[in-house]
Amino acid sequence: MGMKTKVALGAVVGIAVIGAMSANSGDGDGDGKSGSRTSASAGENADGGAKADGAAEKDGAKPDGASDAKPAEDKAVEKASQAEQFKAFVGKNGSPNEKDAVSHVTKVQGADEQNDILDAADVYTDFTGGIMGEGTGPAKLIASAFADWKDSENGLVTIYDADGELLGNGQF
Repeated sequence: MGMKTKVALGAVVGIAVIGAMSANSGDGDGDGKSGSRTSASAGENADGGAKADGAAEKDGAKPDGASDAKPAEDKAVEKASQAEQFKAFVGKNGSPNEKDAVSHVTKVQGADEQNDILDAADVYTDFTGGIMGEGTGPAKLIASAFADWKDSENGLVTIYDADGELLGNGQF
């Protein structure tokens, strides 16, 4: 009887620990500290929002509303054109060989999502032939230029050809 009680008590404690961990995970549904953090954050945001609204009333609501809309549009443009940003950077800072290689870039993915733990970016080009084709040399130049453009503690950029075959990779 004593062994069964210990096992049952261990199971109850385990369930309680798991429940406590999920309550503190930041759901906002728990009664613990996460709920007070959520309400404090909401209070701070509400205060910040009230101050911004008060400043907008003094200066006029249209200019402030217009300034809020522009950053949202700029962010949408930035996310949609990573390849264009990369090409512009290399066009300004790259060597002539890098500029020629980057002119073949058609798409860049993952360059804007960095956490310095495991960053992975993909660069697609219009080269053909895979690893034995004409794009392997320029792929190293593209990877080098990408490392100049973005910096990460643990990043890997992979270069692909037009058919999605691997051309090369490098660290950034």
